[in-house]
Amino acid sequence: MSDKKGLSAREIKALMSGLDKATTGQECIDILQQLKKDVYPTEKLLRETKLGIAVNKLRSHADKKVSELVKSIIKGWKDQITTQKAAGGAPAGGKKPSPKPDSASASASATPSAAGSPAEAPKKAPKAPKPANGAPRDSKTDNVNTNVYDDKVRNSCVNITYNALASDSDAYAERILACARAIESTVFANEKGASPSYRTKMRSLYMNLKDKANPTLRYRVVAGEITAERLYRMTPQEMASEEMKSEIERLEKKNLFNAQGAKEERAITDRFTCGKCKQKKVSYYQLQTRSADEPLTTFCTCENCGNRWKFS
Repeated sequence: MSDKKGLSAREIKALMSGLDKATTGQECIDILQQLKKDVYPTEKLLRETKLGIAVNKLRSHADKKVSELVKSIIKGWKDQITTQKAAGGAPAGGKKPSPKPDSASASASATPSAAGSPAEAPKKAPKAPKPANGAPRDSKTDNVNTNVYDDKVRNSCVNITYNALASDSDAYAERILACARAIESTVFANEKGASPSYRTKMRSLYMNLKDKANPTLRYRVVAGEITAERLYRMTPQEMASEEMKSEIERLEKKNLFNAQGAKEERAITDRFTCGKCKQKKVSYYQLQTRSADEPLTTFCTCENCGNRWKFS
């Protein structure tokens, strides 16, 4: 690794802010190119700035050039981090990272099963390259044993969760398996066993995790930003992709606007007297219900008794 000094955390965060505000694909590409050229990644730097998460959000960008550049950058950073770990230290000028236990792996192995102990839980699964034919990764291509319990239903849930998380990931198979086991174990504990609600919840999580349009969710789960417990508690809206969230927000605003536009504008006056209770607190609004040369129709509602009438 070169001893050339890269961008500082403050400079990186400034570029991340610009990335969030970018309105065109070319603006994103310009910032991404600078990040690719001038960032010298370490685990500490990426953890402090959350740069990987910010960049990976653009993996499903509408502009194919942006998404391809993002994949190239993420892969390059991961390769550099892997090289640093293999060398036993950080780039020149950086501090040697101290080994930390894999929290997801620790959680999965430390949580005992309520329906039986793991039968063949592998101590360490290998890192598997993506299939040469471009097909998604899964437990078979990674040569990972997901039969970790004596319960076939639980093993099946671990397997489908692994496949969803691994499909487009560059992470170690060991890490993905630990996440899959932690998720299944959390659902099993919260749903009080392999009940119908357990199967429904696992199916729901699988459908959200395997969504091709939502790579950010998979990345955040495997990276440890979203814990198994938090994932279990998230609503489908919270798990949705950034594009889906934007679409939902757009539709909500549109529906709110339409609802407000359809609502009559009422005014309250004492000019009218209710024929039923004789009170003068009356709300009214006017509409053109006939031809343009005819007078407006006035619709009245007594605020006291609710009596309604109209006149023109």
